[in-house]
Amino acid sequence: MQTEDIKNLPVGLQDKLAACRRRIEGLQRVIVAFSGGVDSTLLLAMATDVLGGDNVLAVTGVSPIHPRAEAERARQMADTLGVELVEVKTNELYDPKFVANAPNRCYHCKSGLLNSLRELAGARAFAAIVTGANADDTGDFRPGLEAGRQLGAVSPLLEAGLTKAEIRAASRAMHLETWDLPGEACLATRIPYGQEITNEKLSRIGRGEEILHELGFSQCRLRDYGDTVRIEVLPAEVPRAAELAGSIVPAIKKLGFHFVALDLEGYRTGSMNVGIAPEPSTRE
Repeated sequence: MQTEDIKNLPVGLQDKLAACRRRIEGLQRVIVAFSGGVDSTLLLAMATDVLGGDNVLAVTGVSPIHPRAEAERARQMADTLGVELVEVKTNELYDPKFVANAPNRCYHCKSGLLNSLRELAGARAFAAIVTGANADDTGDFRPGLEAGRQLGAVSPLLEAGLTKAEIRAASRAMHLETWDLPGEACLATRIPYGQEITNEKLSRIGRGEEILHELGFSQCRLRDYGDTVRIEVLPAEVPRAAELAGSIVPAIKKLGFHFVALDLEGYRTGSMNVGIAPEPSTRE
């Protein structure tokens, strides 16, 4: 922990970080649900600083629903922070409720992961499972949060009221290289609700986004509508994406799409949730 740099943060943010540290300290031994992203990396760094590496275990879910680069980044970050990392293979594609891709899809995904983590916690005498959910997550439709509540997961960042912007600021002050990492979500979020999730679809979405990353688009999404794909890049990069259509279109079509559309609004979180209302209950 870079104490002097933390002291340069706004007082309100320092107070939130202190509350988060106190919450973690009270848990004594924790498993961190770890993706290597902005939120879970800050959480892992704070847990390690507060509890010591021997009392913290990072666990990453490995599955076709995650971009290939995610697992490698998680390994690198856990190694940098000096924390043991365990990779757990999750089986979402064998769960009919997940594959059916209803609006509460994330509830089933998160439940499966957390149940695996609970078994591991019991076997290795860890007192709690902590997740990187933050205050901004409450502003969108997030069934996974309900799964966490039902299964007893603790979300110290959320409880402390830390927003994504504050998490980035704290991460930068702590010299975590993930501080400016683009937001990520599992590849299943690129498939419209009601359309079956398959390994083939996940694979071509992942490869398509890799192509866009190789062209310099740091934040992007490929929304898979069957024969058609809708590409989202940052709003400021939409003109550049249009200019590169001659390179993008043939490369994306090779993945099996017949039509390639560029979303003129650009990337924004929750675009696949437009027009849906939360279901009365996610308890199935």
